[in-house]
Amino acid sequence: MSEAGLQEFPSDFPIKVMGRHDSNLRAQTQAIIEQHTGPQHESSIRTRTSSDGNFLALTYLVHATSREQLDAIYRELTACKSVLMAL
Repeated sequence: MSEAGLQEFPSDFPIKVMGRHDSNLRAQTQAIIEQHTGPQHESSIRTRTSSDGNFLALTYLVHATSREQLDAIYRELTACKSVLMAL
């Protein structure tokens, strides 16, 4: 694997989550992320609504300490029924 493909830790890492706007997406995903990272400051969360208002995209800038931590976050996010996609 090339060095460009390796993530260094600790580092700030963006996690993008998408789901239906009418779900409780933010509360559910923020709880999952905070379980692994601690409280998220409001300035580390960006919210965007789709042009038709049906979907919500959230970006959390988390302080990642390990690949295992990120893997655990992604496993829980993708298992959440409100999450359509996590990147």
